[in-house]
Amino acid sequence: MNCESKDMLAPAMTVSRRRTGQGDVISLDRQGVRENFLFARPRDADDLSIFDNFSAESGDVVAQMVFGGCRFHDPAQARMGGAGWPMMWLQGDVSPGTRINGMQAFALEGQPGGRVELGGRTVGSTWADDDADYCLLAGVLPSDLAVSGGAQTQNCFEQIEAALAKAGMDFSHVVRTWLYLDGLLSWYDEFNVARTAFFEKRGVFNRLVPASTGIGAINPFGAALTAGALAIRPRHGGVDIREVGSPLQCPATAYRSSFSRAVEVVYPDRRLLLVSGTASIAPDGASEHRDDVVKQILLTLDVVEAILRSRDMDWGQTVRAIGYFRDLDAVPIFEDCCRQRGLPELPLTSAHAAVCRDDLLFEIELDAISPYP
Repeated sequence: MNCESKDMLAPAMTVSRRRTGQGDVISLDRQGVRENFLFARPRDADDLSIFDNFSAESGDVVAQMVFGGCRFHDPAQARMGGAGWPMMWLQGDVSPGTRINGMQAFALEGQPGGRVELGGRTVGSTWADDDADYCLLAGVLPSDLAVSGGAQTQNCFEQIEAALAKAGMDFSHVVRTWLYLDGLLSWYDEFNVARTAFFEKRGVFNRLVPASTGIGAINPFGAALTAGALAIRPRHGGVDIREVGSPLQCPATAYRSSFSRAVEVVYPDRRLLLVSGTASIAPDGASEHRDDVVKQILLTLDVVEAILRSRDMDWGQTVRAIGYFRDLDAVPIFEDCCRQRGLPELPLTSAHAAVCRDDLLFEIELDAISPYP
């Protein structure tokens, strides 16, 4: 099946959505380059067919993220011919690991790029266009797995720096991070202290604080955490990278969590909005609607929608999203809430994982793209 529909966003840019044998692909075509955002979910709990011919269907894979039991990691890699691109394999820390929930990937066509290796593993991809240089990292691990979670956190950020250095970049170019902690609820405060200390030493609070997601998930390597990061280095003054606040929430730094609610990258022809992991949190930083997943989902949708509207965007411009569910039985509830609100079908992967507080049942992150000016 290969269904395709197109919406013209700007003379030099089109967005299309099509279905392939592996899943759905949203493609951004501009300046002779196609950027593919692929997402797929298996038909059955242990269905590995979504990995068959994955690279051939998707172009040059920049990075891949899979949510599923760690026991599927090696068989899935075998089906992808070893998967020589960066991969973040995650089993939610409340998941029994008996199924594959879904997969996401970002791929390029018509754009040469490079790889970044660290400790004998491929952890990053690099590419460039007329506007900026890019480095996307996935599956970065601390080098010493025997030390405390806080020490592994510091080292993991240092490993991100080391990978960026190989790409000719540094942490000042990071606009977004993904941080997945094994047993998150047992040491999230320790993690936050370590992240804040690293940011203070690197002067991050004096410039852009990256957007981020922090979720409870196990990795196949036994590390306390695994990380990803997106770094962008503008090539000219026509690219502006800025923090975006949440109209319905306080800054996360107000309760000592060091990330921005969202980050916007403004190019001459388009805008990219990176919305951090967002949950049911009130303006004063407190959790809202404890133990009520419907109300938590509805408030979270309100918050994200307010961020989108503040940038003159809407849900229909979403190119990638992840929903994190404490209980997978809430996935149909989320889908029903979206239908009731008239939201379009989102390119969303559902993950079975703990959110950063034990009273939060749902979180969502997303990327959206809009023409500019």
